[in-house]
Amino acid sequence: MRRIYWNEDWKFTPQDEPKLREADGDCSGMETVRLPHTAKELPFHYFDESEYQMECGYRKEFTAPLEWRGKRVFLTIEGAAHSSEVYLNGRKLSEHHCGYTSFTTELTEQLVLESKNVLYIRVDSRESQNIPPFGFVVDYMTYGGIYRDVYLEIKEPEYLRDVFVKTEFSDDLSEAWTVSRIEVEKAEQEKRPLRIRQILLDGSSGETVREWEPVPVSKENLEIKEKVSGIRLWDLDSPNLYCLKTQLLCGDELIDQKTVRFGFRKAEFRADGFYLNQKKRKLRGLNRHQSYPYVGYAMPESMQKRDADILKKELGCNAVRTSHYPQSHYFIDRCDEIGLLVFMEIPGWQHIGDAKWKDQAVSNVKDMVREYRNHTSIILWGVRINESADDDEFYQRTNEAAHALDDSRQTGGVRAHKKSHLLEDVYTYNDFLHDGKAPGCDKKKSVTSDMGKAYLVSEYNGHMYPTKTFDDEEHRVEHALRHANVLDAVAQEEDIAGSFGWCMFDYNTHKDFGSGDRICYHGVMDMFRNPKLAALVYACEQEETPVLELSSSMDIGEHPGCNRGFTYLFTNADSVKMYKNDIFIKEYTHDGSPYRNLSHGPILIDDFIGQEIHKHEDFTPKQAEMITYALNYTATHGYGKYPPKIIGIALKCLLFYRMHPTDAVRLYNKYVGDWGGASTVYRFEAVKNGKVVKTLVKKPMTKMQLFLDVSS
Repeated sequence: MRRIYWNEDWKFTPQDEPKLREADGDCSGMETVRLPHTAKELPFHYFDESEYQMECGYRKEFTAPLEWRGKRVFLTIEGAAHSSEVYLNGRKLSEHHCGYTSFTTELTEQLVLESKNVLYIRVDSRESQNIPPFGFVVDYMTYGGIYRDVYLEIKEPEYLRDVFVKTEFSDDLSEAWTVSRIEVEKAEQEKRPLRIRQILLDGSSGETVREWEPVPVSKENLEIKEKVSGIRLWDLDSPNLYCLKTQLLCGDELIDQKTVRFGFRKAEFRADGFYLNQKKRKLRGLNRHQSYPYVGYAMPESMQKRDADILKKELGCNAVRTSHYPQSHYFIDRCDEIGLLVFMEIPGWQHIGDAKWKDQAVSNVKDMVREYRNHTSIILWGVRINESADDDEFYQRTNEAAHALDDSRQTGGVRAHKKSHLLEDVYTYNDFLHDGKAPGCDKKKSVTSDMGKAYLVSEYNGHMYPTKTFDDEEHRVEHALRHANVLDAVAQEEDIAGSFGWCMFDYNTHKDFGSGDRICYHGVMDMFRNPKLAALVYACEQEETPVLELSSSMDIGEHPGCNRGFTYLFTNADSVKMYKNDIFIKEYTHDGSPYRNLSHGPILIDDFIGQEIHKHEDFTPKQAEMITYALNYTATHGYGKYPPKIIGIALKCLLFYRMHPTDAVRLYNKYVGDWGGASTVYRFEAVKNGKVVKTLVKKPMTKMQLFLDVSS
């Protein structure tokens, strides 16, 4: 078998014309493009979704070489939004009605060897179609075009249609097996004796781990189970991968082969949480759309993989939900490589359509599972339309379709209502209880309809508190703390498997949602993957990259009444030393964080004075301690209504220590406030294992500076 990627030299028209499907069609007016391609490049914001809704066409001229004689030729389109028709030399060969799964068309019979052939793909990106996710409103732009790779495969008449590899274990994981489900296409004319040979390779080195004796092909669908010893498990911190090479032989002749990359791992949702290789893990993830500014879905391999790296390495997530559709293999490949768990779901958003619509949704389940089931990182199939109502007959079909094609994974279904019918293995629920004051999450028992099954929070925050990168500081801090509040609450609940925050980054959306500029500001990052303050809450939960940031610029003019309010440290270090004008103030640890269930929760700065009043003012130690406490309280809470303890301190200072109110103002301005005095420089040093691993300085701006972090 030979694979040829066909991403270059396509002709594109924004208006489908039947004459362009013919070999003699005039394509002189068509634009030359390369794939991935978006049907319409769009502004960053303030645009209408009708701009990308069209019936467009992609045309490619090619010569079929004589060496293809006697072969079978297949075209695979990995993603075209949203309905496609494939024509070769004017004849329609196939159609596909899902913008998020791949489809393959055989070209063999219609090819003209050693002559010009014209391939034409009609793509319909209109949202009026009776297919998921359409039919009502959708909270995301759906774009258009052939936005993923296209390739040809040249095969023998007899070939491997599909190879699905799963792993099985003994109860204690000491023994492992590969279980391969193999589908063979056997030529009708030739009844040659065929055999299957399998070779296990190390995924990193490529060295052979094990080779088994060939097995006769007695039927078109067969299963081969082989025991493997000495394997290394695939885990979050050590995502060890292997490759199973399956070869189709006739005698000693190699006819075809498929190589599946996979890992040995056991993933299971139980009533009390999620277990990976029999170790309980709390899922901590974010939801991801596959869109980008300007080009919609049409981003190449490098950017798809970069999103996975951002989630794992920058944001400290151990899981991601592909909301609300299957996403690029490049993205999932990278999740396999770095140990990022994936919850993948079918296309849809709230609406359930008619019988034809449901049939397409069931087909989407089958296509999704068949296409992605060899990805080790995928731990859960989402077989329910996001936030839809109960429909038992429909969801019985989707669950059965998933389990029939993959009995190694469980199913879930995202809902936004409690106590719904549970046909899936996991009750996945969008918990928007937290509004800044309410608890971070609901209890499992108050939501699920079956306490004997697993429970997972699939969304939180998001529309509850949209936040722009250019919102004021108080707003951005509140956004970050809301994410910390939910993560901390979920971490405390032993029977919640984990949670997925809404969402990784901002995205363009329809007029019914988001801001008036057609951007949904729900992300912990902006559309260009630049982090907001809330991103630090997640980043602090990883250990590889030192994190040290402050929730405030420390500029008093940024705040109402020039009161900074609560200022938080975000760090994954053991401790942080705080200096003010090079004078040591305090060393903070996570023991002082109110987020007791997070390993590295935000830490409140409660001291701007340290021992300075003790050292430089003529007070007794007790007086200095009281005054320091009162001034620090004012620094965080501002002037106004004081609690009894602060009022008591003030009365003591006035009545017993003969202080005057102006003394308090002088002390505040000298040791806390920056109003009208000399500029203050704050320095913070993150300490890990006894060493300073990162330093942060907050000082007055004297000139414009631009800092670049180059991704590639």
